[in-house]
This record gives sequence, C-alpha cells and structure tokens, in this order.
Amino acid sequence: MFKWQVNWDYFKRMNPYIAFAAILFLAGMVIGGINPAFKSFLDGQLEGLGKISNMIDDSSNPTLTMIVFIFLNNAIKSIVVMYLGAMLGILPFFFLVVNGMVIGYLLKSMAELHGGGYVLEIIVKGLLPHGILEIPAIIIACAYGMRFGVLVFKALGSLMFARSKSGRLGEELEGFVARTVPMMVVLTISLLIAAIIESTFTTWLLTM
Repeated sequence: MFKWQVNWDYFKRMNPYIAFAAILFLAGMVIGGINPAFKSFLDGQLEGLGKISNMIDDSSNPTLTMIVFIFLNNAIKSIVVMYLGAMLGILPFFFLVVNGMVIGYLLKSMAELHGGGYVLEIIVKGLLPHGILEIPAIIIACAYGMRFGVLVFKALGSLMFARSKSGRLGEELEGFVARTVPMMVVLTISLLIAAIIESTFTTWLLTM
C-alpha cells in the first residue's frame, strides 16, 4: 500500500481525471464570475464564511483556531469527496464547480468594488501562498473521487449484465481503494501545511 513508486505510477495514470477536475474548478470560477443567476446562492455561501470568520476572530486564540478549523474543514471535505465519489462521482463534480463559483464570484465582487489591481494583489497575497497547496490537493481528492465513481459504475454495469470481466473490475476497484490511502496521507499533510500558511503567512501578507 505504501510502496511509493507504485503509488506514483498510479498517480500518473490519474492525469486525465486531474485535468478534468481542474477544468471543472476553472469552469466554476468563470460561471461564478459572469453568471448573475447564482448571485443569491453565492451571497449565502459568502455570508456563511463571514460568520465563521467572525467566530474565529472572537476566539481566545484566533490563529490556532483558524489553523484547526481550516485544516479540519478541508481535510474532512477531501476525504468525503474522495470516498463518496463512489456514488457515481456526483459529489466531487458539484464540489469542484461550487467552490470554483464561490472564488470566481468573490473575485468579481472585489473587482467591482476596488478594481482589478486590488484583485491581483489579493490573488498574490491572499490566495497563492496557501492556495498553491490547498487547491491542487482538493482537485486531486475530487479527481480520485470521480475515478472511484467511474470504477463503481463499470462494476455495477458488469454485474447487471453478467459480463465476464467483472472479476478484473473488482480487482481494479480494490487496487484503487488501496491507492487512495497513501494519497490521502499526502493530501492531509499538504492541507495541514496550507492551513498553517493561510493562518499565519497569508494573514501577515494581507496586513502589509
């Protein structure tokens, strides 16, 4: 399970799914930035994030609270979308699109209020330092979730139609699940580092 060369080889085979997941995330950003039909929904999402931010600020140790909250939030969601992707990949699909929409909508709103220069500064100071780890980790988790869904769909189809390759699909599904464990370890470590960066270095940059 933890033979890293085997896991790396499997990860490279995941490239099409990772690319598709990245496209979904970017598509969500575009939709959130240009489509006013989702304004009410996205305002609700941002309002929820604002309440969480206020709760963290009011805690006795805001920095530690932020690290713990961001890490647990991202880690739990990544585990959920990876393994509940078994439900035909539906959850990771929508998770990517919705999260992309929130970011796209937020950046568009900032641009309208403060201009493009401010948005560029927010991206460089407020998004990239931690986002360079956090966003790829979430995209990869969702990619594995969608792959899980595809394998389950194939396995169910094989069982329903009594195809002879059902045994091979079962072995492939078992091998995939084994590969998710070391990948989740890597993603969890990445998300912990990202949470620490976001709660300390990113916060410091935004105050400069």
